[in-house]
Amino acid sequence: MGSTPRRSLRRRWASLLGATTLAVTASGALACPAGAATDVDFPTHCVPPPIAGIPDIDGTTTGRITADKTSAKVGDTVTVTYTVVKPAASNPTDLALPADIMTPTGKITLGGAQTGSVTVTGPKKNDPVPGKGAFPSFSMIGTFTVTSPGAITLSPGDYNIHTSYILELDTPCTVKNPPAPVSETVTATDNPPANTRSIQLGSASGTPGAAVTVTGGGFTPGASVTLAGRSGAAQTADKATVTANAQGAVSGSLVVNDRTTTGVVAYEGGAWSAERGAGPVAYVVIDDTPVPPGSQKLTTTVKAGTLSMSQAGDAVQLSAVDFGTGGASTGNLNAVTVKDFRGGPAGWSLTGKVTDFTGPGGKIGAGKLSWTPECGTKAGSPSTCQAGSAGAVGGTGATLASTPNGTLTGGEFTASARLSLDVPAFTPPGTYAGVLTLTLT
Repeated sequence: MGSTPRRSLRRRWASLLGATTLAVTASGALACPAGAATDVDFPTHCVPPPIAGIPDIDGTTTGRITADKTSAKVGDTVTVTYTVVKPAASNPTDLALPADIMTPTGKITLGGAQTGSVTVTGPKKNDPVPGKGAFPSFSMIGTFTVTSPGAITLSPGDYNIHTSYILELDTPCTVKNPPAPVSETVTATDNPPANTRSIQLGSASGTPGAAVTVTGGGFTPGASVTLAGRSGAAQTADKATVTANAQGAVSGSLVVNDRTTTGVVAYEGGAWSAERGAGPVAYVVIDDTPVPPGSQKLTTTVKAGTLSMSQAGDAVQLSAVDFGTGGASTGNLNAVTVKDFRGGPAGWSLTGKVTDFTGPGGKIGAGKLSWTPECGTKAGSPSTCQAGSAGAVGGTGATLASTPNGTLTGGEFTASARLSLDVPAFTPPGTYAGVLTLTLT
């Protein structure tokens, strides 16, 4: 046959390989999550594998970054999607490219309050590309943890397409003038420090005018701390002031005259706040009114109980979603019964937090689970149950239900929630499970 047919065969293979590797700069079509992110253009330099015999490609890429949450707290996990809306090149040959041969990877550049990069990957998924046809868009997904408060900018970075067609080849595409323009911004806030202040009383009751010893810790060293009586949610006129020592400990006494007192608190600053205070700790003023002649004083005792909860079950099966479509996987939280038999001035709060949902194809972030809380109060209960706000549960937690402080609190309550897990469209098939932990305080 001579050398001519062999040269022709080599040219055909080179042409075929060249078309494949060039197609990598575009990859296949994937669903792009909706959002308010901005499409940005940036100059790109793509280098096909040398075996392809195709010159480097310089062009303009249109990219978009979206985030599952644009408002976050330090410690939150944010899921980001890098979509190449318009690649830098199209198929330069007459050879059509088959489906599902391209696997994209890339980087998202973080700037502003938090610097670094996020690795993103996409599935091996693309539509066929006709000869001389335009390449469709493709998407890659990754996550990062918020470490700093402030505005965190997200810009498209370098990307690479790996092809599995005849040979295993890579075509890297780099941003020519990094960083690329900002496409999305995540605004992060700092988590307030946990309030570790606490107090203990020397006695749980006393006659009017008796002094009760108050000790505690966790206060700001050197701070002026007010000790005060409480009648339900209101502060009484009984007050005293102590100074926290170098270790944040306090010790003092409070004379309690108000017969309606139900508890004692301690706080920094000019007024009580849950963020800078401790308590209330229950305290009872004993009625020592003298018995008139010829009378008998009858007394009985109502014993305080505990704050407890129980749940109707420990497993919830959410509805299935389709690969390629994704969306809301829904269900209902098993009902939780709260019994507050303490009989004091303190309310309660029932909170929940969830882990990431893990499965055979990776994970679905905890921030993807949201709930719409519901809460009911049994007739005759002194307190009224308040449902938490609808929204994301996440790994940092959210309130399912609560009752406020009051003059007298307590009762029986039932809490539940409608659950919805936002499953990304191309989550690999399989069963994903997360653990929702409820905490009653």
